[in-house]
Amino acid sequence: MARLPNDEVVARLEAALYSAGRPITLEELVNASGIDSKEKVKRLLAELINKTRVTFKALEIAKLEDNSYVFQLKPSYTPIVKRFSNRPQISNSVLKTLSYIAFEQPVTTKRLLEIRGSKVYYHLKELQDQEFIRFKSSGRIKVYSTTEKFNSYFGISDLKMLKKSLLSQPKNIEKKNT
Repeated sequence: MARLPNDEVVARLEAALYSAGRPITLEELVNASGIDSKEKVKRLLAELINKTRVTFKALEIAKLEDNSYVFQLKPSYTPIVKRFSNRPQISNSVLKTLSYIAFEQPVTTKRLLEIRGSKVYYHLKELQDQEFIRFKSSGRIKVYSTTEKFNSYFGISDLKMLKKSLLSQPKNIEKKNT
């Protein structure tokens, strides 16, 4: 690879982190950087994280448990921006269905119908279209679970940790046709 100035490498790291909208692995950042040195990317990334910490007050580059990195809003600012942000990619009712699948997986269509109501069929279609869930058929029964895209999109590296996290949240899964 051609020798790139550090400013260009940092700009490429910024662009990758900003545009991904999801956690990015170190290997992906090395590929985006335009250089071969994993150690140099780590060093420049550490400098970028520090520069971001000093420059931005509400934004951060966070290193996640699975050693991936994400450019994100600091969690403490989430309540403030909710009223200004665009319509979420996933509606609350579909997100509730997805969280139930994530927590109970593997889970059958019948159980989802009991818990989430008849609109669950629309939710399942939307979640399949977005590739957040998959199913296996066992005769006429479909059994749902989450996908790697779900894990990557939500920054989940360990399902047990996800369940523990969900258990620490107030129960908000209701049976209704939302």
